[in-house]
Amino acid sequence: MKKTVLEIDLKALEHNFNIISSKLNSKTKFMAIVKANGYGSNGTEVAKRLAAMGVDYFAVAFALEGIALRKSGIKTPILVLLPQVESIKEIVKYDLEPSLYSFYFLENFIDHLSSNEIRNYPCHLKINTGLNRVGFNEKEAKRAVNKIKNSDSIQLAGVYSHLAATDDLHQSKFTLSQINLFKKISSDVKSKLSCNPILHMSNTSAIYNYPECEFDMVRSGIGLYGYNNELNKELRPVHTLRSIIAQIINAKMGDSIGYNRAFICEEKTKVGVIPLGHADGISRLFSSNAYIIVNGKKAKVLGNICMDVFMVNLNGIDVHEGHEVVIFDRNNNAEDYAKSVGTISYEILTNLSERIERKIIG
Repeated sequence: MKKTVLEIDLKALEHNFNIISSKLNSKTKFMAIVKANGYGSNGTEVAKRLAAMGVDYFAVAFALEGIALRKSGIKTPILVLLPQVESIKEIVKYDLEPSLYSFYFLENFIDHLSSNEIRNYPCHLKINTGLNRVGFNEKEAKRAVNKIKNSDSIQLAGVYSHLAATDDLHQSKFTLSQINLFKKISSDVKSKLSCNPILHMSNTSAIYNYPECEFDMVRSGIGLYGYNNELNKELRPVHTLRSIIAQIINAKMGDSIGYNRAFICEEKTKVGVIPLGHADGISRLFSSNAYIIVNGKKAKVLGNICMDVFMVNLNGIDVHEGHEVVIFDRNNNAEDYAKSVGTISYEILTNLSERIERKIIG
């Protein structure tokens, strides 16, 4: 029986991992970003396949995501990028490696480790080199290193930073300044702590555009799922979102479609009702600005997206109720979809609701 389903192609995931890995030096480690349920796919299944392929590290945003991976049997090291003080006990319990990015978290984490007589717990120090999101700036990093040095609870497994604009070569001067600042700060950290942490800074577009930023490990998120702006031709989208035509309504000229009468038919219009809405992650911005693929043809969205459905124009398309439609796939991918509504593939993929059934293929 046909229905709404999000297909997750693990063969495409493997292909993308191999393509990105081929750009790296043989000794460079690979950190796979599987936060947000594997960018809206299935984080557990994605992680299992990548672990089987030999990925060196995983990264998640929050502790709960790392715990889910541990409970699924993942043994690979897991970095928690934005750990919260409230999750410290679980981080230690499930052997997750937290990012040390603020004094609030650092001091609370040291207190927990000390009170439980835990020594040399692996952590990653986050350096803010200009993204100004989270992390210690150069001056703060010196204070943070002193706190770590005065405690025997922490062992730095890694030192890392985030780049701000590696997909925009017009920003290369700024990107190079970030890289140089990271080199300076990380060198200072290593000298003060007499350790050899893994240095990592590159994201997917940096792997392609800034090989001098490779360091000891790279991080790839969106690239693993088949997207990286102009590099899409080499990568294969992992996600395919399919649905069906739940009903066909034959509207007359002058009839309105959907809430607020946002679309008025200028002719007789065959209207297809698709059982997906903003509760499923189909943005209201998709209203009247985009299209889906029906029987190989583009069917324009009509009127406002509803909570559970949206409508499309089926004029000139030979279809019936129950016919399968494609919201996005490899040929008409989520980046194309995103551009039609003025956003990016990240938002499209990670907004997909858990209400949509996931189907693993490949």
